[in-house]
Amino acid sequence: MKVVFGMKAHSGWAALVVVGTRSGELQVVERCRMELVEKNEASWAKQPYHAAERLNPDDARDLVKRGIETARRIAVREMQTAVNRAREAGHEVAACAVLMVEPMPDWTVDEILAVHFRMHKAEGVLFRDALARAAGACGLRLLGIPEKQLAEHAERALATSVNSLRKTIASLGKSVGPPWGKDQKDAALAAMIAL
Repeated sequence: MKVVFGMKAHSGWAALVVVGTRSGELQVVERCRMELVEKNEASWAKQPYHAAERLNPDDARDLVKRGIETARRIAVREMQTAVNRAREAGHEVAACAVLMVEPMPDWTVDEILAVHFRMHKAEGVLFRDALARAAGACGLRLLGIPEKQLAEHAERALATSVNSLRKTIASLGKSVGPPWGKDQKDAALAAMIAL
């Protein structure tokens, strides 16, 4: 079956929901938590800007750079693992939808560390960007969907009311059981748009 990935990122992990259709019926093929940091590095790698906040400027820049590179590397590894799982199950992965936030200004690490709010914004962008890059590295068509406009985007793209889409998402959740929280619902809706 042709399937698509829907992804919603957090600091250090992402919710992945894989959706496809069989005989015209929408199905959840897989859903999991994709780790984007190594367990032994999670104390700092989930929030590298915060971890760098009290370091001297050179060490801070190095730590942030290491955190970004690590997130990107792990995202590619985990995305490829998910693609391989889908292919081994006989599916063709057609696309990857990633819920995105507004892009960040072209601030330097020093400028980000100077304002606490910027650190949160940078970390919010970091893991979404890592997933988007990983999709490209794995040869998947990327669909970046603005997270704040997910419902409106879905309504337009799928030509279906938000209420009807919520019912469909709830039905998908019942078919796979818990966990089926907001992360999984949003990732599934993003996948439906890409499908």
